[in-house]
Amino acid sequence: MFKNNLKVAWRNLKSNKLFSGINIIGLSMGLTIVMLLFLFISHERSFDSMFPKKDRIQRILLKTNGDFGFETWATVPPVTALAMKEEVTNVESAARLLKHNFGRPASLRINNQNFTENLFYWVDKELLTIFDIELVKGEAATALDRPGTVILSETAAKTYFNQANPIGQTILVDNDRELEVTGVYKDFPENSTLDAEIMASSNGYWFYDRKSWSNASFETYCLLKENVSVDATQTQIDQMLDANLPKENQWYSFGLQPLSKVHLYSASYGNSYASRIGDINEVRNLTYLAILILLIACVNYMNLTTARSQKRSKEVGISKTLGASSQSLVGRFYVETGLITAISIILGVALTLLLLPSFNSLTDQRLTMDLLLNPTFVMAALGVWLVTTLFSGLYPSMYLSRFLPKEILSPSLKRGKGNVAIRKGLVIMQFAASTALIVGVMVIYQQTQYIQNKNLGFAADNVMAISIGGLRGDENRNALEQEFKNLSEVTAVSMVQGYPGMDVSGRTLRRKGTEEQGLNIQTNVTDAGIVDALKLHLLAGSSLPKFKSEKDTLVEVVLNKKAIDYLGFTPEEAIGKEVYIGVPNTIVGVVDDFNYESLHQPIGAYAFHNSTSEGKSFMLVRFKSGNLTNTVADLKSTFTRIVPNLDFNYSFLDQNIARMYAREKRAGQISIVFCMLAIFVAALGLFGLAAYTAEQRRKEIGIRKVLGASVGKISQMLSMDFARLVLIALLIGFPVAYFSMENWLEGFAYRIDIQWWVFALSGTIALGIALLTVSFQSIRAALTNPTKSLRAE
Repeated sequence: MFKNNLKVAWRNLKSNKLFSGINIIGLSMGLTIVMLLFLFISHERSFDSMFPKKDRIQRILLKTNGDFGFETWATVPPVTALAMKEEVTNVESAARLLKHNFGRPASLRINNQNFTENLFYWVDKELLTIFDIELVKGEAATALDRPGTVILSETAAKTYFNQANPIGQTILVDNDRELEVTGVYKDFPENSTLDAEIMASSNGYWFYDRKSWSNASFETYCLLKENVSVDATQTQIDQMLDANLPKENQWYSFGLQPLSKVHLYSASYGNSYASRIGDINEVRNLTYLAILILLIACVNYMNLTTARSQKRSKEVGISKTLGASSQSLVGRFYVETGLITAISIILGVALTLLLLPSFNSLTDQRLTMDLLLNPTFVMAALGVWLVTTLFSGLYPSMYLSRFLPKEILSPSLKRGKGNVAIRKGLVIMQFAASTALIVGVMVIYQQTQYIQNKNLGFAADNVMAISIGGLRGDENRNALEQEFKNLSEVTAVSMVQGYPGMDVSGRTLRRKGTEEQGLNIQTNVTDAGIVDALKLHLLAGSSLPKFKSEKDTLVEVVLNKKAIDYLGFTPEEAIGKEVYIGVPNTIVGVVDDFNYESLHQPIGAYAFHNSTSEGKSFMLVRFKSGNLTNTVADLKSTFTRIVPNLDFNYSFLDQNIARMYAREKRAGQISIVFCMLAIFVAALGLFGLAAYTAEQRRKEIGIRKVLGASVGKISQMLSMDFARLVLIALLIGFPVAYFSMENWLEGFAYRIDIQWWVFALSGTIALGIALLTVSFQSIRAALTNPTKSLRAE
């Protein structure tokens, strides 16, 4: 029976090439998109699954309150791990990670060569056992026991030591500290949150024994004992905090985050050192998009199959007259659907292989062909084939198999109104989805453009950030600064702790030292050149003093307008006033507010100060527009001449700012490309449906032409039926699109408003696509010689 049904299905495919082709192309394109999105989603959801104890590993989160608002940070004070090991009985082990110099690049000198490493971490030795990090050289149990020891990834070992054995070799970090290489570990996979290329022992480093409940700068992981409750562990952690920090000093609480949620559920968390951060909302949106595209492709099949019901009805009637049961006919139509879906799956896999490199470029991923051979992917492909076959074939098989032979073979057979109504409903559903996608793409594009073009309150173009963390002594720093200023293409230079888009130091701003409450403020150590280097708008006063002696204990500060508003001063009144940011500060200048964080966050209080308590890690150099290659070459030669023992490591400020929105840009690009493809698939189905409608009404068209109807009138008659359906779809799609995109835009503190013309333009595009698709078949039908269509009458 199955073999016979397969033969019948194959014969039907060959005898109806146009509709079979449209069905296969639509389904294969839909399935290709679904498979590509599935690969991306699977990769995102697979993060950290390679660690054997993953189910027992938790990251400690810090949840602020009071002075710091209500935020969640991925870093905690240095004493947290030490206290947990001693006081939380449910914890087996705990370990800290500190990215070098609070997230700054590390300057390395190895065998008289200079290097820069961006993924350098100081870690507790317990990290190796918590994550079961495998060493290919050295002993994991003792590799980080001693002070001054370091282990390298296989890639780092090859980069810094080529083919030589790195064990026992020394690395000079920031021209300050020598480390001995004691091990080499396997590279962390692409889907690992841990991304370190170098891990140095915390033993002997400044925070190793520090019992401080402030300075929340340390990512901390703990390993729970087997079969213990997370809730009970959380209670013990709360008790630990209460036992060590008085309630009145608790400006934060601790929380636990399972390792399985670290990658996808940390996009909104502050102070995370991880370079691979995902977003569960992006994954969910792409999942919905994949389902929607597959649904549109399935609806195409259902629409075209039911549209051909009258032609297939005689086949059903003859089969039933010869004794076929409804169940056997249902099986026949499902075999036909399964065959089309199977062909589409094969074509989809081939297209996926072909388009994977382009998809990787679009998503900035490194997905490989190996994923297509993964048992999970194979099972998912089979699942998609089964679901698509069942869903696509459900209505056609049930509808066609229920026809009665007497009604089917009677000359008076009329088309069922229910069949037509369902087809119209499916067309409306398709174009409602397509309309919502068009609105969504336009809103995402507008918001992306808004982010790129918004005035941030400072000028990020033509500014280079040069790493100077390893430059020792003010004499060398000042000499380098002066040499840069002497270059004709340089217009301003400033040494800074950090730059906009980078975490600096978080403190509390108070009007008086005795105040308990205050305002969270970001502080950045810098000098007099900062206003010119960033082209900040000075509202009152001046920049920081040009000269400050080492013995001068007075701390001067330039505040932004947000901070001045909190203090209750006008910019002019604030000059000369004393405020408290940990210690007394004298206000010497006020700058206008600027976006120092992502546009997802509102502008907060910000301070540039000249305290000597913290170091300066970068030199910002503003240069003239012109020959960038020559400018970079001049800066490099000057740097190398003044500082021969440091690597010239630089980045451009505007590119650093752009990277803050890489996730939004990626999501926008994916959405635009796949939404366009989804609309094409929907239009493809409409094209096939219009072709069959024109075929069904060919005799009516012939009669109208004989009676004098013009080509335009006939084309209009056929097109208006579909235009009405699209207009109904717009009424459904617009509200869905509006509420969905308003929800998405709520994630931005600075956002566009959705304008009425977005819906007008989207509706025009959707209607235009529908009419263009339908009119081709309508005009073709209207131009047909009426004698051909009426010959049988």
